Amino acid sequence: MSGDVAAASTHAASQVHRRRNTCRVCGSDRLTVFLSLGPMPLANAFLKSPDEFAGEPRYPLDLAFCSSCSLVQIVDVIDPRTLFSEYLYVTGISETIVASNRDHASALVKELKLGARDLVVDIASNDGSLLRCFQNAGVRTLGIEPAANIAEMARGGGIETMTMFFDGSAAEGVTDKYGRATVVIAKNVLAHVDDPADFLRGCRALAEESGVVSIEVPYLGDLLEKLEYDTVYHEHLSYFSMTSLLQLCERAGLTVERVQRVPVQGGSLRLHLRSSSADGSHSRDASDMAAREEGAGFADLSRYERFANHVLRNREELRGLLQRAKGDGRSIAAYGAPAKGNTLLNFCRIDTSLVEYTVDRNPLKIGLFTPGTHLPVYSVSTLLERQPDLTLLLAWNLADEIRDQQRDYEARGGRFIVPIPAPRFADSS
Repeated sequence: MSGDVAAASTHAASQVHRRRNTCRVCGSDRLTVFLSLGPMPLANAFLKSPDEFAGEPRYPLDLAFCSSCSLVQIVDVIDPRTLFSEYLYVTGISETIVASNRDHASALVKELKLGARDLVVDIASNDGSLLRCFQNAGVRTLGIEPAANIAEMARGGGIETMTMFFDGSAAEGVTDKYGRATVVIAKNVLAHVDDPADFLRGCRALAEESGVVSIEVPYLGDLLEKLEYDTVYHEHLSYFSMTSLLQLCERAGLTVERVQRVPVQGGSLRLHLRSSSADGSHSRDASDMAAREEGAGFADLSRYERFANHVLRNREELRGLLQRAKGDGRSIAAYGAPAKGNTLLNFCRIDTSLVEYTVDRNPLKIGLFTPGTHLPVYSVSTLLERQPDLTLLLAWNLADEIRDQQRDYEARGGRFIVPIPAPRFADSS
């Protein structure tokens, strides 16, 4: 590589990646890295051809703990335009997510008595699957989605969608055109933004004075308890506890009215927020959860150092299981091409020497290659056509759904391997 080309490449990388040295919730510089997952490709940067393998960019992926507000976060920030302007994840494909969306919408319609005069805005609305549930109930809807290809899918399905990134400054433009919303929903997007307080202030401005802001985030407690380290990738900037969420909401002028634990995405928190009341007090269940977190050591660095040690052990156990199976002559495939699967594959150094290919239901990913490890992605029908002896469940959070869909595979003698929290065969649990 010539000096000019190398310099241009370095400059381009610096435009895409930067490293934080302060907490994105409280601004403290008391950050301690407790787990380094190594240089990683972007988890959704699937490759179209083997010709792209050699020039694949990688970026550091370090997980840090803030001793001031207890937020767990990654310090390596990728330009969101690189991550989200064109996207491959589609929410409407998973039956589990579809059912969760339906239940969430039904509960809000019933609780808030939503009707034709109300507006529900979903930020990072993806293909419009959630909003379609409200639309079917006769409620006005609006999606805000930064990925142009996914937003177009939503509009094609009859969901009005603005293609844009949302932040605090964007709220005024939305309300000028559509009015303020009875409900603002932000599912699995708060963790993706580098300034979450600004984002929530924008949600508050978008909602009516008495409106609800409903957010959903993967829960740090589940990540720690279930060793869900594969959910760490560059899109997920923050890993929220209730303790850190309470401080964040206070900075954004919001009060936690209710918190609910839901099983989706490996375990999440669903919060109902409103503009802060006169006393600004949070609900009892939220305060109690924060107190339990303190008792469980969520404010102690040593808790996260133990987690990191368990992660290293998981890698050795999983690689050992796959290497023994390969040595015994067994064929191994994988199921799913989720972003988290690419963290697992790359951190555990699982490539085509151990796993031949993966299968997925998402047509946007079929025919591509996984970032970093270069597994070809085939359609789900390939599993029965080739009948591998073992299949590594990369989408382990959908294990029940997948096993139900793939009963014939197991009936023929195929076995699924669940990698998290400890490698095991699904039929031996």
